[in-house]
Amino acid sequence: MTPAQQPTTPKSSAVQKASTRRPYHHGDLRRAILTAALDVIAADGPSALSLRDLARRAGVSHAAPAHHFKDRTGLLTAIAAEGFGLLADTLNAAADLKDAGVRYVRFARERPAHFQVMFAPDLLRADDLELTTARALAGDALRGAVSAVRPESLGIDARLAGVAAWSLAHGFATLLLSHNLDGPVGDKDPGEVFRALAAMLFRRESEENA
Repeated sequence: MTPAQQPTTPKSSAVQKASTRRPYHHGDLRRAILTAALDVIAADGPSALSLRDLARRAGVSHAAPAHHFKDRTGLLTAIAAEGFGLLADTLNAAADLKDAGVRYVRFARERPAHFQVMFAPDLLRADDLELTTARALAGDALRGAVSAVRPESLGIDARLAGVAAWSLAHGFATLLLSHNLDGPVGDKDPGEVFRALAAMLFRRESEENA
């Protein structure tokens, strides 16, 4: 029998499944799962997250997400760690404290899924090294922006000044994402609305520097 006449051996079902299982092309399964999880959270919130559903979306076995994240808490912790790292980067690029606040608000608008998870400690593994490191970097970036304002001239210490700045930016962002500011903000740029609010809060510092 010639090679051309030899019968071909059909692929096993496992091989056939493997060849059609993965819809992603970059080969980074961890990233694919994170992206799918962020889509779910943005649409339906963290409570809708299921590792089995994410595996189905990524076209992999139901055990694959657990290989990278262990469990749902591990996945949410990875999302939060990534979010704090991205937030640190955007705050470090700010020109001043008001610009840091504007960037904070824009981060929340552009990455609502990250933002939801980052500040939900009951969903996270608190002692995760990646998370604690990224959170510390974001905190350092915010404190750096506050220190440039000379908070002692505002009559409060640096730590309270940081709390005030964070509270203003975080509160505004949270109200914005929950659509509680749809009326007051309207079609204005939320970042510029926040800038105006921050200018009111730190007006005394601006007057002293004039």
